[in-house]
This record gives sequence, C-alpha cells and structure tokens, in this order.
Amino acid sequence: MPEKKGCLGCSFPIVIGVFIVLLVLLVVGFVIGPLGQSMLGIELPSWLSALSVDRPDPHLPAATVFHIFGFPITNSIIGAWITIIFLVGFSYVVTRRMKLIPGRLQAAFEFLIGWLYDLCCSVAGEANGRRFFPVVATIFLFVAFNAWLALLPGFGSIIAHTADGETELIRAANTDINMPLALALVSFIFVEFFGLRTLGVRYLGKFLNFGEFFRGARQLFTGKLKSGLSRLFTGAMTIFTGLLEGLSEFIRIVSLTFRLFGNMTAGEILLLVAAFLIPWLFAIPFYGLELLIGFIQAIIFGGLTLIFLTLAVESHGEEAP
Repeated sequence: MPEKKGCLGCSFPIVIGVFIVLLVLLVVGFVIGPLGQSMLGIELPSWLSALSVDRPDPHLPAATVFHIFGFPITNSIIGAWITIIFLVGFSYVVTRRMKLIPGRLQAAFEFLIGWLYDLCCSVAGEANGRRFFPVVATIFLFVAFNAWLALLPGFGSIIAHTADGETELIRAANTDINMPLALALVSFIFVEFFGLRTLGVRYLGKFLNFGEFFRGARQLFTGKLKSGLSRLFTGAMTIFTGLLEGLSEFIRIVSLTFRLFGNMTAGEILLLVAAFLIPWLFAIPFYGLELLIGFIQAIIFGGLTLIFLTLAVESHGEEAP
C-alpha cells in the first residue's frame, strides 16, 4: 500500500518537525527583539544581541548615491532601473521562443497581459481599449513589480558609502515621492493627449465653455431680456463648472501621487517596524500583505488612468444653439 501523506505531500513527522522549528525561531525572535526584552524584563548578552535587527531609521527624501555628468543618481532611481531591466529581460525571455502550446512561464505572462487587455476593452471599448492598453499595462506592470521586487533581499539592506555618509544602495522607487509624481504626470499627459487627438478643439470645450454666456449677452442686446438673463446665469454656471473641471484634472495628479506614495511608504515602514520588534519570522505575514498591496495599488493607478482616458475621449455633444 502507498504511504499515507500528511500535509502538502509530506508525512506527519516532517510536518510536526517543521512546525517545531518555526515555533522555536518565532520564540527566539520574540526573546531577542525589543518587544520581548521589554515584556520579559531581560537584557541579552552582547553575543546574542548581534542577532537582533537594527532600529529602523526611514528617510522620506531619497539619498544620492553618485552623479552622472553632474546629475544626481538616487537609490530610488537605481531601484527604478532594476525594475525596468527586470521587466525588459523577463519579457524578452518569455517572448523569445513563443510556443503554440505555452509553458508555465509563457502561460502566466499571457494570462496577465490578456487580463489587462480584456480590462481595457471592457472599460473603454474595443477600439479605445487597444489604444489605451500600452499605457495602462506599462503603468500597472511598473508599479506592481517595483513593489514586489522591493521585498527581495538587497533593497534597503546593501549599504553604500557616499560623500554624505552611509545610505541604502537600492530603494523602492514607489517610496520616493518623485516617482509616483512622474507616473501621475505621465498619466495626465496621455489623458490630455488622447482627449485632444480624439475630439480636437472640442475637448477644450469642457474647460472653456463661453458659448452660453455670449448667447445670453447677444439676446440682451436684441431686447430679449428674460431669456438673455437666464442664459447669462446658465452661462456663468457653465464657465464656473468648466474651471472646476480643469482644476480637477490637476488635482488628479496630486491624488494619484500621494495615494501611491503613502501606501508604499507606509508598507515599507510597517515591514521595518515588524522586523525590528520581533526579528525573523514575525515579518513574513506582512510580506504577504505587501504583495497584495502592491497588486492593489497597481490596479488602482492603472485603473484610474484607464477611467480618465475613457472619460477624456467621450464626446460631450454639441452645445444647443
């Protein structure tokens, strides 16, 4: 008879052994951490305290690592370069030898790209979805993989010696406000570009709509006092609404920037604090949470960009004569 398996294809003695090892590591991590020392009222010897994690000291501004032709290269820029190189290399490896019957890696990549394409088409329609897909997919992949790669060893743990002192060599680009701002500006530029390209000058009509106001003024001069005053009031409200619409376009830049920056920075600080309070295994569940948050933030950023693009190309109709 075949041997009965316990959990995940392993026998019960192995499962119990792994559980005991994990429990021991968790208890040891609790004891050597500042939280355990404070609760137990103990002080560790120097040889054991070396296993503890240093107190977190996060810095919001990105640190300059070196210069290229006088241009400062920060650790967040290096993190962005690593993400770009990884995405380009990963795409090349997957698409270099495409097969009719895909392997696991190709199937996973095709599923992700196909899902993003279907999302664009379901929101913006087939024609516009094909146009918006490169922008939305690029933003989603960069935000998601930058967040996921930042969880790997090396990000925040490799120390570089610079003219300003010691600093991290690599930092997640999403935790530097300049990168979310750059992504928000890219989103803003493409929204306005597709709006102008699709609707032409009519696209500016939702921001600068003076037609109703001028028609009311013309009716006043022709003696139609009642209808002229009514159109003047309506025109003034339309102008004010257009100004608010224009202001909202720029507010989107601020909201996209701080939403991504705030969530990614808070997640990084959470991981640092969890690893400091109880070293080793205690931070592992938070890594899983950060994987989910990175995916959600990529969906939000890319999804909002898709919605803004769709709204920008919608015709608002001609003004009434």
